[in-house]
Amino acid sequence: MCDGQGRPIIIMVLSEGQMNDHKGGGLLIDALPRARELRADRSYDGDGFRAALEAKGITACIPPRKNRKVVIAYGKTLYRQRHRVENAFGRLKEWRRIATHYDRCAHTCVSAICIAATVIFRVGQ
Repeated sequence: MCDGQGRPIIIMVLSEGQMNDHKGGGLLIDALPRARELRADRSYDGDGFRAALEAKGITACIPPRKNRKVVIAYGKTLYRQRHRVENAFGRLKEWRRIATHYDRCAHTCVSAICIAATVIFRVGQ
């Protein structure tokens, strides 16, 4: 997750490969800072995830999945600003060790990402 400037605020949650994004995102709900809205791609479109965001007072700007029976409206103009999140992940993936998942141990992988994020996104850059 990133702030409005495209800087990571919550690096990641390591989960099993088959876990849906909205379930993994649900694990981060309690760690979210105060925010007005959350922009995410359609893989985060889940009723439980949307309800948890609403309970925290956060407006979800998430396009509905293609197979959703009841289409939920979202701000398309606001959603276009989600490129900042993609740019943040792109900058992290410039580090070969992160892009190729070189580390097999979870704590080593997270440590490498934290070091890269610290170097790339340091304040005052």
